[in-house]
Amino acid sequence: MQYVASYLLATLGDNASPSTKDIKKILDIVGIEADGDRLNKVINELNGKNSEDVISQGIGKLASVPAGGAVAVSAAPGSAAPAAASAPAAAEEKKDEKEEESEEPGDDVGFGLFD
Repeated sequence: MQYVASYLLATLGDNASPSTKDIKKILDIVGIEADGDRLNKVINELNGKNSEDVISQGIGKLASVPAGGAVAVSAAPGSAAPAAASAPAAAEEKKDEKEEESEEPGDDVGFGLFD
C-alpha cells in the first residue's frame, strides 16, 4: 500500500510515469526503506494507467470489503428490533472505552504517515 500511495502521489505531482528513484525519494522522506522487488512490481502494474481510474477502481473494490463493528441483522421479523436496540448500547460502551484510551499522553508520538 505504501508503494501504491507513493506512486499515486508522484503522479499527482505531474509525473506521468514515476521511476523507482522518484518513489524511493518519497518513501525516504517518511523514513521507509523501499523493497526493490515490490516497488518494481507496483511500477510495472501501474505504469501508463490514469491515476484517477486506478483510484476509482480501488474505491469500488474497497466498498466490497466488510467494515468492522457492523451489526448483523437477520431476515427474521422481530429479530431486527433487538439487534437495533443493542447497537446504541454497544456504541456507547466503545465511546467510553475510546475516551479512556485518549486521555493517556503520547499515544501517537513516533508514528509516521505510512506506518
